[in-house]
Amino acid sequence: MTKADLVEEVSRITEAKRKESEVIVETIFDSIMSALRKKDKVEIRGFGSFRTRQRRGRTGRNPKTGEKVEVPPKTIPYFKPSKDLKELVNQEGGGTAAAQPESVSL
Repeated sequence: MTKADLVEEVSRITEAKRKESEVIVETIFDSIMSALRKKDKVEIRGFGSFRTRQRRGRTGRNPKTGEKVEVPPKTIPYFKPSKDLKELVNQEGGGTAAAQPESVSL
């Protein structure tokens, strides 16, 4: 599912105009990103939580030259699915290990 697909789904379910649905989806994403920038946790009950994690600095290697490179510490976004979401994804008939996962890009 792409962002455009999500906008279409919101538009279909709410019977709102496409432009209004686009504003809704953008506002939700912007709110999540803004909270993560401030290091706040975003929790959506029944879906999961978004938070940031701190990665330590480390010494890496340039794969082309093999020379050592210092990789600085950084903050990364992290999503933890809720128990309900995990159960829904793993429900019997909802998908098997042999099935190909659907691509989701936003």
